[in-house]
This record gives sequence, structure tokens and C-alpha cells, in this order.
Amino acid sequence: MAAALADLAAAILAAAVPEEIISNVEVRIENVESNNMKVRPSAIIVENNHVLLLRYSYSGNNVFALPGGNPDRGETLTQTLERELSEELGIEVELREDAFYGEVIVAEREDVLHCVFFAQIVGGIPILNPKETTALELVWQPLEILSRLNMYPNVGENIYRYLVLNSTSLGYIGRIDQPFFG
Repeated sequence: MAAALADLAAAILAAAVPEEIISNVEVRIENVESNNMKVRPSAIIVENNHVLLLRYSYSGNNVFALPGGNPDRGETLTQTLERELSEELGIEVELREDAFYGEVIVAEREDVLHCVFFAQIVGGIPILNPKETTALELVWQPLEILSRLNMYPNVGENIYRYLVLNSTSLGYIGRIDQPFFG
């Protein structure tokens, strides 16, 4: 498959693009085909200027994460979020828009593309379901301290920028500078 895509890219670009650029395109296509990057959608849920987070403990460090999860085969990102938030927290949400997306690439872990959506609770009260998550507790953290928390992914500043400074999708934020917690 990667070779066929590389041949197609080479044929399209051959007339107008120097050979060294075509070679780079082929390498990138082959790398995409062999990469095992996961995709993880998550949701920003805000009430009274506090963001809903899940607290985990890794090697003695408190680490906070936006609620979300991994897609099942054949599931869209929005379907994944609706299912995960129902299973893990017992809530129904309305997904408003994509807030931002970016990659975590850390040698110690699997590469992950994080797709963050803005959501509003439309049914239920968030209560942690320990049968569906390894999170230790559900917490509401004030917007202004998110950048000082150990977060996975490390997007506290991006959440603040999205909610307070920008209020529209930030789009692609690039590689997320992620410390390793354990």
C-alpha cells in the first residue's frame, strides 16, 4: 500500500517538482503507513469557570486528564466521546466544536494524536464509574490553574487560550510538550 501511494505521489509530482522533494514525499507516506499513532478524543467540559478533569496517579505523581478515550473499531471521534463519557461518568453531552488537536510524541510511550472538543452536559451528573476507568477521582479545577497542573496531554495553557482568550477553535497546535510521569 505504501509503495502504491508513493508511486502515485511521484507520478503526480514528477513534472513540476524536483526529485529530492518527491523522495521526501515517498518517505513520509511510508512512515505514515508504518506508524502506530493512536487517536484519542477528549472533551473540555466547563461549569462555573472550572474544567472537569480525571485524576490519576502515576509513580506517585497526580496527573490530570480531560475525559475521553480510545475509539472502538468503526466508531467516529464524536461517537467515541459520547460513549466514553456515558460509560465513565454517566453523562450525556452535546459536542459543540473541536477546540484543538495536537500530537504527543514521547520515546517512553506510544505516539498519540489528541483531538479535543468543547462539550456541554445535557443529561446526568458526572460520577466516576470505577468499572470503566482507572481514574482515582473526578475533579473540577479552576481555569486559571490548569497550566500549573501535571496534565496528560499537557494542554492546560491551550485550554485557557481556547476558553478565555480565543473562544474559537485553535485548530492544529502541533507537537505537545509532554513530560513523562512514570
